[in-house]
Amino acid sequence: MRIISLDEESRKNILERLLKRSPGNYGKYNETVAEIVERVKSEGDRALLEYTNRFDCDKINASNIRVTEAEVAAAYERVDERLLTTIRKALVNIRSYHEKQKRYSWFDTTQDGTMLGQKITPLQAAGVYVPGGKAVYPSSVLMNIVPARIAGVGKIIMATPCNRQGEITPAVLVAAKEAGADEIYKMGGAQAVAAMAFGTESIPKVDKITGPGNIFVALAKKAVSGYVGIDSIAGPSEILILADESADPVYVAADLLSQAEHDEMASAILVTTSRNLAEKVSKEASRFIKELSRKEIIRKSLDQYGYILVADTKEAALETVNQIASEHLEIMTKNPFEDMMKVQNAGAIFLGENSSEPLGDYFAGPNHILPTNGTARFFSPVSVDDFVKKSSIIYYSREALQKVHEDIEYFAENEQLTAHANSIKVRFRPEPDSCN
Repeated sequence: MRIISLDEESRKNILERLLKRSPGNYGKYNETVAEIVERVKSEGDRALLEYTNRFDCDKINASNIRVTEAEVAAAYERVDERLLTTIRKALVNIRSYHEKQKRYSWFDTTQDGTMLGQKITPLQAAGVYVPGGKAVYPSSVLMNIVPARIAGVGKIIMATPCNRQGEITPAVLVAAKEAGADEIYKMGGAQAVAAMAFGTESIPKVDKITGPGNIFVALAKKAVSGYVGIDSIAGPSEILILADESADPVYVAADLLSQAEHDEMASAILVTTSRNLAEKVSKEASRFIKELSRKEIIRKSLDQYGYILVADTKEAALETVNQIASEHLEIMTKNPFEDMMKVQNAGAIFLGENSSEPLGDYFAGPNHILPTNGTARFFSPVSVDDFVKKSSIIYYSREALQKVHEDIEYFAENEQLTAHANSIKVRFRPEPDSCN
């Protein structure tokens, strides 16, 4: 891995290079995605099935696009028993974590007759997207469905691409059943996102779509945002490690490569104040690559977006961490909890040498569907909050309104909204004398 001395110029250049990975910068795909979305919106099943037959399997039709109970049962027969046990163990942790996020409606009242509050209502229908291209992700199934289930969503449908034989990987089907999906559909790409956003003859319309995917999925989510809710527009995976001389270079190198193997566009960055550590990590990374099965993907990822940045001070290192705003941040320093308090922007933060990123991907419990490409500055991990909506509740008695009505009228008139003012005034006009 390349070692770079960190200064303002190098930081600016790296940030600009990383931002080029954003789905928003892939304009050459916009036209293709826009056409797919518009056709599915206007033609329904006809377009959805045409694209599914072209890109996934030519055996898919309206009668078999939905996974049957028999297919799910067959998946249980084929899945490895140990994997099923592991999925169930992970589910316990994921449910436990997300149950703590659940919100409840609340109301406050006063003696003068006001009641203010917030009503929490789960979405009626949610669509979760699970990718299935270069790898299969039963872990993403759990992370999508569990928070929706805990939120109380009425119907959860899952979309995931099938193989050329029209089958979905057994582990994905089993994970969906264990997590609580109501319906599973064999469809992927921009066409699946559009089908869930607008509904077709075979696919129910949903209120929100969550889950990561390739560039076509990301751009399709962007295109349908506003017709439905979305979690965020995910880019390639990324990891940033903040480490000092106390860190083990073997651990650091291994953790960097854990994300580089996802995709040629994944980024893996070490920020450290120790040049000695930097050199050791670079050597260990080279050694590991020779042993790993996805070595070609890892090499391309590191060649394009892999960096070891050596900062002069801890302050400069932390400033870089906050500017990059990485999807995954590992802190391997003498005082990781203290350093964590200085971090403002990160999707998920892993503290100490024994908390490597795959712990969060599979087992610990927090969601692994995270903001990427610097969007951790304003986006959060998928959570129960993604599957509820909040309504404000306002009640005033006449007595309570009487105390404040002149203030409201004055405020409205100051904005020259006389109809606003009048809707308050009419409630306090003197009643006309009755005529006998």
